[in-house]
Amino acid sequence: MTLKERLSQDLKEAMKSKDETRVRTIRLLIAEIKNFEVEKMGQANDEEVLQVMSKEVKKRLESIEMYKQASREDLAAEEENELKVIKSYMPEQMSEDQIRELAKQVIEQHNLSSPKDMGTAMKLIMPQVKGRADGKMVNKIVQELLGG
Repeated sequence: MTLKERLSQDLKEAMKSKDETRVRTIRLLIAEIKNFEVEKMGQANDEEVLQVMSKEVKKRLESIEMYKQASREDLAAEEENELKVIKSYMPEQMSEDQIRELAKQVIEQHNLSSPKDMGTAMKLIMPQVKGRADGKMVNKIVQELLGG
């Protein structure tokens, strides 16, 4: 079962159980995937669906931060609920220690040593953590390891 099929199936179940948050979030995900397919002019595979979902996760995290700064806890809580639904479809996220270990291995294997090697390190690491780690966290760890 593809991720898109799973979303459609889960939407039906959420509608039957009258889970408004899940229904709203899954509908939004399906709409974003359709928009992506229109732009691409073709069907989205699971990897592309995960990219769309990653963007939605980032949007939610930014919104939560802004709502909390504006003292709108009600809206922040709503976004957090949507975030939980989206994350339930994402692969398990790597811990900071796992990312650090992978970055160390890549840096050692390719003899990278200075902050100038940052771009090279990121190009080598990001495909390995795609969808399983936040790019900002990877960037921060690589900077630390390269002394940036």
